[in-house]
Amino acid sequence: MEIKKDILWRVYLCFIVIAVICACIVGKAFYIQQVQGAYWRGMSDSMHTRIESVDAERGTIYSEDGQMLSTSIPQFDIYVDFKADGLIKDNGKVFKENIDSLSLCLADLFQDKTAAQYKAILNKGYKSKARYFALKKKVSFDEYQQLKTFPLVRLGKNKSGFIAEVQNIRLNPYQLLAFRTIGLERENAQKVGLEQTYDTLLKGTPGKRLVRYISGGVAVPVNEDYDIEPKNGKDIVTTLDSRIQEITENALMKMMVQNEAEHGCAIVMEVKTGKVKAIANLGRQKDGSYWEDFNYAMSPGEPGSTFKLATMLAVLEDKKFNLSSVVNLEGGTWQINRRTVYDSEQHGQTNVTVKRAFELSSNVGMAKLVYASYANKPSQFINHLKALHLDTLTGIDLYGERSPFVDRPGSKYWSATTLPWMAFGYNVLVSPLHICMLYNAVANDGVMMRPYLLNSVMQEGNVMQQKQPYAIETICDSITLKQLQECLIGVCKDSGATAFRLFKGATYPVAGKTGTALVANGKHGYADHIYQSSFAGYFPADNPQYSCVVVIKNKPHAAKFYGALVAGPVFREIADRLVTLNAPQPDVKFASVNAGDNDNYSYAGYEDDIKSILSDINISYKDSAKTTLARMYNKQDKPVLANMPLSNKYMPALKGLGLKDALYICENAGLVVKINGVGKVAGQSITEGTPIEKGQQIKLDLN
Repeated sequence: MEIKKDILWRVYLCFIVIAVICACIVGKAFYIQQVQGAYWRGMSDSMHTRIESVDAERGTIYSEDGQMLSTSIPQFDIYVDFKADGLIKDNGKVFKENIDSLSLCLADLFQDKTAAQYKAILNKGYKSKARYFALKKKVSFDEYQQLKTFPLVRLGKNKSGFIAEVQNIRLNPYQLLAFRTIGLERENAQKVGLEQTYDTLLKGTPGKRLVRYISGGVAVPVNEDYDIEPKNGKDIVTTLDSRIQEITENALMKMMVQNEAEHGCAIVMEVKTGKVKAIANLGRQKDGSYWEDFNYAMSPGEPGSTFKLATMLAVLEDKKFNLSSVVNLEGGTWQINRRTVYDSEQHGQTNVTVKRAFELSSNVGMAKLVYASYANKPSQFINHLKALHLDTLTGIDLYGERSPFVDRPGSKYWSATTLPWMAFGYNVLVSPLHICMLYNAVANDGVMMRPYLLNSVMQEGNVMQQKQPYAIETICDSITLKQLQECLIGVCKDSGATAFRLFKGATYPVAGKTGTALVANGKHGYADHIYQSSFAGYFPADNPQYSCVVVIKNKPHAAKFYGALVAGPVFREIADRLVTLNAPQPDVKFASVNAGDNDNYSYAGYEDDIKSILSDINISYKDSAKTTLARMYNKQDKPVLANMPLSNKYMPALKGLGLKDALYICENAGLVVKINGVGKVAGQSITEGTPIEKGQQIKLDLN
């Protein structure tokens, strides 16, 4: 019995000791975790070092005329190390002496908190002895430059504890302008446009740095001796011209808003080279606004009547018909294989020439020509489309281009009506860029050019690579080419043709083709009457400089949908502006200014400025001015202030104006100003009273 009690006593004692030890362990764990947790986590982080990548500065994308289209700008995150030597020395004497003035400066710079609030934030950080206290994020470069001059901060990193972490953000200065083509560079997201296509050139080579992770998972650089500097990315110069892009974008936007269209695009290509000078893409957003949300220019669809140029090329090249051959338009309605071909505009014509059928944009005429020529051998017609590269990608240097579709005999989609419907742009899918290539080839004496966007690659201001134009092939013989050019000019010039009214009164010849295509709307089919309006052509027709294609998809049941009424005016506005912009300006002999004291004089400027000067030098004058701008001249030895009339339609007199005032007047009128010399305006290349247009160039000679 005594032995049993002795054993039980020992067991109980062991149990109590074990329980006490367990309680101590649990208590210690709780104390370490809850009381000392932050300290030990910080110690753990301080032991954790890693080599991390440092992004290189991304290259800039420029337009051909030297404008920045996409660039990287530095942005700074500001931290404070409150254990910096300068802050803990002498019990924080430097910090306490500068906190008030620093708080005032921070409040004045950022305008988001009061000086008292900034002081409270700094005191909180100081008391916590934080090694990487976040003070302000997303600070601009200009703000950072000011921050470096502030009290305490100007003492330097070691004494002030202020640390600036720099990161680059991508900025499109022109926002909407060619936004989809230029593209986006985003972290953890798919790049698009040129940013994606030339990412390897733009991004450069990343560097490396050794960092230590402190409390909160913040990475702090350890030693700059371990750093490997990144190599900055290269700059690319595009073929885009900011002025042409702006003209194109604005013209397209105006019609999109006016017609409440769903989406649209416009392309301007340089004829001789294939350079894409402008590419605008606008889609309607949920709130009714428009934005560059998708690259419609590279998205294939049924082109409609602009495709008839390819039909004419095939028929004329194979000598099946000539322009004088007669075709019966059947009044605009023709039945074939149990289906009916309709002309979009009821003209009532019957027997007309092939050229006239093209000018009237007759679906019946084109379908008859193709059916009569290729019904027994449709592959011959398809081979022409293949030779025009309408069945392959254009090869433009931009990711995202979608493949076109040209049906072939024997496929599951081929039917008895496929061939005649292809003749007027149905049952075939090509992009607006394909159409632009085709029309550009006709303008370029039959030589098809590959469209491209990269002009050159630069690094530190030096050209590393220069892109050269690439000719694909000649699309037809010279006789066919002249006939095609004659047809396109006839569409815009001959009375009754679909674009005759559009270009009536134009001061330069135009060659082009209208297009109006009925578009299916998913399950609704063609019941919603959605039309795609298009116009393709080149100008000036006698010496082609630019080819242009405009395609606009209208809203259901739009009141206005014909190509000549919707896409045509966009083309006309672009052409008008570019012809004016590139018109040669006559050399003008500028009048010199005689500076004799007793001679007649005429000065101009802001009325208040002139009056202020006359008052300061105590000269009396007669005041007849009632406008902001005034002209001062002498009359009977006494200055007279008179109104200076201004107009955006007629050229005002600029003589005597300072450059600032002259530029203000000219740029408000939409003129492009070229300057020679310094001083006041002594002569102008456009004489006073001459009609002016936006985009016109004026030369100012200063005295």
